[in-house]
Amino acid sequence: MTATRHFLLAAGGTGGHMLPAYALAGELIVRGHRVALVSDDRGLKIPGAPAELETHVLPAGRVAGGPVGWVKAALAIRKGRRQAIELMRDFDPAVVVGFGGYPSLPSLLAARALKRPRVIHEQNAVLGRVNRLMAPRVDAVAVAYRNIHRFPANCEEKRHLTGNPVREEIIAIREDGFPPLPEDGIFRLLVVGGSLGATVLSDVVPAAVAMLPPALLSRLQVVQQCREDDIATVRAKYAELGVAAECASYITDFPERLRWAHMVVARAGASTVAELACAGRPAIFVPYPHAMDDHQTYNVVDLVEAGGALSFPQGDFTAGAVAKQIQRMALEAGALEEAAGRAASCGLPDATRDLASLVESLAPPPLMDVIRVGASAPRAASGVAAARREAE
Repeated sequence: MTATRHFLLAAGGTGGHMLPAYALAGELIVRGHRVALVSDDRGLKIPGAPAELETHVLPAGRVAGGPVGWVKAALAIRKGRRQAIELMRDFDPAVVVGFGGYPSLPSLLAARALKRPRVIHEQNAVLGRVNRLMAPRVDAVAVAYRNIHRFPANCEEKRHLTGNPVREEIIAIREDGFPPLPEDGIFRLLVVGGSLGATVLSDVVPAAVAMLPPALLSRLQVVQQCREDDIATVRAKYAELGVAAECASYITDFPERLRWAHMVVARAGASTVAELACAGRPAIFVPYPHAMDDHQTYNVVDLVEAGGALSFPQGDFTAGAVAKQIQRMALEAGALEEAAGRAASCGLPDATRDLASLVESLAPPPLMDVIRVGASAPRAASGVAAARREAE
């Protein structure tokens, strides 16, 4: 039986940071552990947290805005570190896990001050700023890709390939395989542009659809995520073409839509790439050109090289180029199925479990609670009693 431990997770305020944190929290809770999560107000508004997850907001400055901004950030980080130390003395985590983003920094610094084991997880193919700073100061670095850019050379022995945690509903799609597409069957296209949609997809994809041959156009169904301001225009374009289309600013049943799709057009955020690879769906990616360190371009390299996806720089993402690729994939016998298999070969469906096992492996044995400096007497006594019951 696994002994109950406490784990503290710290993540930045975006879906790319929070969703893997939620996935790990859920797995650790299922394994019988108690888990708390630290982020900012923005992060804790992102849906998907396990019901049993404890949450905390701590100050975390963003290093930007010149010298004045740097000073403000340093003061916020210092305050956050002090509050994180207080939290850890009360919560007594066996391991602290950071998922990148500035809100993770105070907790990692506090864990270092208290000499608690530390793990960071990097979702992208380029190590982020906070993770670059902390990599030499943690016990393990979990990565999502075989090739990671800007990874410190002196930290190689800490690197563990786990992948990006994805939802169980996505893994189930992988197990079901690729949906059949008869020669005269409905061809289903899914278009997603990050958490809020992307105007470039709203402009280009309907224009590309308009260039498809009538025989393919008559078989096409589209589900497209759009920015709120673009929905009416996109919906009208598809109606004019006679294409059955659903447009929304947020796709609430994304796993079911992904299961339904034969092909996807998307941005290249870490969670999106991981989910499409795990599900095994061919894709056309348009990396966000202003992403930090151009990490979205690097996120898709493995999938593209494997033959499971195509990637266009945003400047090359034109209606003509997209129409050509959609037509080729939809009409060339076996093209979609082969690309789906190649995409699936890049998926790491055991990422959540592998990351949880890595984190558990760094937790001190339960009896260490008795002698660890800073452990409270009642908690230590409880740990001894539990250990004795296990022995009996």
